[in-house]
Amino acid sequence: MRVLGIESSCDETGVALYDSADGSLVHALHSQVDLHRAYGGVVPELASRDHVRRLLPLVQTVLERADQPRSAIDAIAVTAGPGLAGALLVGCGFAASLGLALHRPVLAVHHLEGHLLSPLLADPAPAFPFVCLLVSGGHTQLLHVQAPGRYRLLGDTLDDAAGEAFDKTAQMLGLGYPGGPAVSQLALQGTAGALRLPRPMIDSGTLDMSFSGLKTAVLTAVRRLDVGATDAARADIARAFVDAVVDVLTAKSLQALARTGLSQLVVAGGVGANVQLRASLQGAIGARGGKVFYPPAELCTDNGAMIAYAGFVRCTQLAPAPAEPLRVRPRWDLCNLQQA
Repeated sequence: MRVLGIESSCDETGVALYDSADGSLVHALHSQVDLHRAYGGVVPELASRDHVRRLLPLVQTVLERADQPRSAIDAIAVTAGPGLAGALLVGCGFAASLGLALHRPVLAVHHLEGHLLSPLLADPAPAFPFVCLLVSGGHTQLLHVQAPGRYRLLGDTLDDAAGEAFDKTAQMLGLGYPGGPAVSQLALQGTAGALRLPRPMIDSGTLDMSFSGLKTAVLTAVRRLDVGATDAARADIARAFVDAVVDVLTAKSLQALARTGLSQLVVAGGVGANVQLRASLQGAIGARGGKVFYPPAELCTDNGAMIAYAGFVRCTQLAPAPAEPLRVRPRWDLCNLQQA
């Protein structure tokens, strides 16, 4: 079975082809970073227009690289939410039209489910059940993943997600957009312990998280140290910020494993590519006899491969729901997905 995956929830256009026998065949991605950099963040209207321009050429590229005709597609999976409404409409409209033209079924996929399942494309892959630390864009969540489609929320952010805090810290440090990778890189030049920032809710007794106070602490440090004066001061603030985020995510992940009695942690989403976080989780969980799993490096950010795979899983492993028109869901609860 071959599933074409289409991702257009925000500022990256992704297309991929997944084969049930051979795995992920080809994936292609166009990033809009250069388009939005001048504005310091994603401009929804510009994002939607760019998806319109990119989707058809990317589909053609994927099929050519896979050496497959359009008729080889058995189903089409498309991100239907959550995300920017206009961007989702572009992807869903394109998928619905292609499905109609090819007489193929179109599957609505939850963007975060795509991230959550993407480590199953890696080798080695985790086995169910496991705990998932989902750190993608505006989401930072801990989930108990019992099986495909069976997800229980353990902890969530009460305000800013980790990715949002990275981007806002980057702006305060004058690093531009996108901020996450730049902050992590600058932190490598900072001195450990030169500055200590708070670890919000690290001992709260719950698995919920909060990063807005940490963002405020960064702003205070920037103003107090006159960050524009020296590169070393900026690097020390970046180091203190990254250390704080990593400590919180590591502590909460360990608590989630302890509460569920599980030993496998899956880390998915863009922040999961952070080298400091990976080192911390690997050390802390490995010391307790557990294992940490990640998606392939090129699949940490938004991409079509994870959507194609999630569509395949929903096609083959979950009971179908009554057919309904494809619709976008800018807000969509991952733990209450329809079985479709």
